[in-house]
Amino acid sequence: MAGRLSTLFATSSLLPVIAVAFAVGIFVIDTVTPLEAAVAVLYVVVIMLASNFLPRPGVLLTSAICLVLTALSFLLTHELDDGTGLVKCLLSIAAIGITTFLTLKNQSANMTLREQARLLDLTHDAIFVRDTNDVITYWNRGAEKLYGVTREEAVGRVAHVLLQTRFPESSDKILADLLHTGRWEGELVHTRRDGTRAVVASRWALKRDERGRPQEILETGNDVTAEKHAQETLAEAHAQLAHVTRAATLGELTASIGHEVIQPLAGIVTNGEAGLRWLKRDVPQLEEVRGAIERMIRDGKRADQVIRRLRALAKKAPMQAMPLDLNEVINEAITLVQREVLNYRVTLQLELAPDLPPALGDRVELQQVIINLMVNGMQAMETVVDRPRSLVVCSGLHDAQEILISVQDSGSGIAPDDMKRLFKAFFTTKPNGMGMGLSICRSIIEAHGGRVWASSNAGPGTSFQFALPLNAGIRHEP
Repeated sequence: MAGRLSTLFATSSLLPVIAVAFAVGIFVIDTVTPLEAAVAVLYVVVIMLASNFLPRPGVLLTSAICLVLTALSFLLTHELDDGTGLVKCLLSIAAIGITTFLTLKNQSANMTLREQARLLDLTHDAIFVRDTNDVITYWNRGAEKLYGVTREEAVGRVAHVLLQTRFPESSDKILADLLHTGRWEGELVHTRRDGTRAVVASRWALKRDERGRPQEILETGNDVTAEKHAQETLAEAHAQLAHVTRAATLGELTASIGHEVIQPLAGIVTNGEAGLRWLKRDVPQLEEVRGAIERMIRDGKRADQVIRRLRALAKKAPMQAMPLDLNEVINEAITLVQREVLNYRVTLQLELAPDLPPALGDRVELQQVIINLMVNGMQAMETVVDRPRSLVVCSGLHDAQEILISVQDSGSGIAPDDMKRLFKAFFTTKPNGMGMGLSICRSIIEAHGGRVWASSNAGPGTSFQFALPLNAGIRHEP
């Protein structure tokens, strides 16, 4: 009864008046009416009511007044040797004392909770608590600010319905992880009151009761919408830059590309003319014609492959991960730099490990890296006149965990101070360089989960190397 009354009147401005009226009424009934019951026990209601609007000293004062009223009523209505009356008086005093102790303890706990809630309201993070049915039981100011939903509107609502949550994976799997470890964190997409989307870095913590059963979930979140948008914008800009760099590389390889396309086309024309001559003979040589047509088909396919590779390199498209034979990727890249090899009078050596395990990656992006490193190596040897211009391309396994690709030149080398800055954007050692080629290469390799570096050779020149982990996946677009 006392608890229901306390709850009923807790928010009323008349609560002090009601408490005083209760105390006066109890005193009058206990003093005037000849009831056999321990009426003074009802003072506990007054103490519980007082705890809702008085601090600790006020509760103690109220308890003392109730004790005085109990004793005064006993003295006014009973003799000191009245054993029954004395027992009722002592029972009432004990009830008042115990209630005062429990009330002060509960008040202290409530003050602690309110202080903790106040501290949670001070943080900029969105924090809310929900029960095992996802019903919100607490909602802080950070959540109000982030989602535009007030505490009164949120409490009692199902969280993921209110916020229209989009999960990064199955909600059942997330719940299973939470129950298993007691924690979960990831990015969620929530909907604000105005309908806009918010990307939130969310962290969940599971609270269990004394029996170990799930009781409630504390969820905190940071709004990372702006950061996410900035990352996407940066990735898009990086992709644009990679495309521009690739197009610039193709521009430098124009002569080589023309040679690779013209050669099979010339072969088609030659074989076509030869086939016609064999047909014009008095006795057509059909086997020779067949051979000419087969060579035409072969050259046509070769031209088609070259054009397809060029279109792939020139095309702006998202990265596509697939199992690749890196030796095949190297050979395709070499096809496109043959004219450069001739122009720079370079001796090209291939040291490719047989039976190389496949790597998961994007063929076009990795070709871009290999072409860039080879062209850089050839340009580094442009001024070399006192020794052979040797470019060595190697592939192999490194520590049985990575596939290692290296491009070694015999040029003049790179200064130690410059070596540290080679892969930084806009740094270049070339008079007309943009300083983006090696930076793009690093981004592509790191996007494949790998690493790239440069080192000086034991002899003249520099080695550029990159390593890709076996079965590695692409994490993001460069």
